[in-house]
Amino acid sequence: MLQFQPPGFGHKIIHTSLGAMVYYTQTTAPWAFAPGDGSAIADTEDLPPLLFLHNFGGGASAYEWSKVYPAFASNYRILAPDLIGWGDSAHPVRDYKIRDYLSTIAEFIIQTCRQPVTVVASSLTAAFAIRLAIVQPYLFKALFLVSPSGFDDFGEGAGRRLPLSVINTPLLDNLIYMLGAENEIAVRNFLQSFLFAKSQRLSPEIVQAYLTSAQQPNAKFAALAFLRGDLYFDLSLYIQQLTIPTVIFWGEKAQFTNIKLGQRLANLNPRAIRDFTAIADAGILPHLEIPEVFIGLLQRYL
Repeated sequence: MLQFQPPGFGHKIIHTSLGAMVYYTQTTAPWAFAPGDGSAIADTEDLPPLLFLHNFGGGASAYEWSKVYPAFASNYRILAPDLIGWGDSAHPVRDYKIRDYLSTIAEFIIQTCRQPVTVVASSLTAAFAIRLAIVQPYLFKALFLVSPSGFDDFGEGAGRRLPLSVINTPLLDNLIYMLGAENEIAVRNFLQSFLFAKSQRLSPEIVQAYLTSAQQPNAKFAALAFLRGDLYFDLSLYIQQLTIPTVIFWGEKAQFTNIKLGQRLANLNPRAIRDFTAIADAGILPHLEIPEVFIGLLQRYL
């Protein structure tokens, strides 16, 4: 959603097996210009790639990282896609599965990166990044993950909040999505109650960005696949195979997936997981709730 992007960032498009994927990157000043010449556009292709992958849930999009990635735009080529089914990317009408995201994220990296990529990702998408890094390690340089979870870790379901019989009822699923994700009051309440530790940090812009994404045609299909649990898996069965250097961040007040779960996961692979950082007074999206703190932490490692 270009209208919510920081100055100097525009969108580009690649084509995946499931349709067009929009991504945001430096396109104009103050980032993309040749030194000493404010008009000539510099080639950012030579900068090392830094890929930001957003979380899932009603209204999710690359906007989630938009308060963070400008801080790294001078030294990295920023890549922040709206994943298939979310934001401004294609919304194919389908029953989304885990393989859809593993394949299209890999396709995106192969098409946009000429060298191994550093990935910053959150929640379920961070868990997908771990699985991809296990089977295609040559694509990755390092992982910086916020609350990575398969939402069924150690066999303990974390994310589903409605019975499947309700979610799968024809017409009722439309009503659930309309009431839960397509109106401003519901979006604000969800962000305040479940994703942020402090409601006063929630700005009207954040609410509007999530609402705009949720209202895209056919946006309900990916969101309902997430709500049903079609995309959940047990990350503890995979994380021990990870070899890519990884740092994990976790908001101390994260709901659904609490910090004790994160510590259990990290302890399964201390060789690859180099550090585990708790972020005080933050929920599941510290990079959106207190971006200045997250930027400082990420800079420490980058």
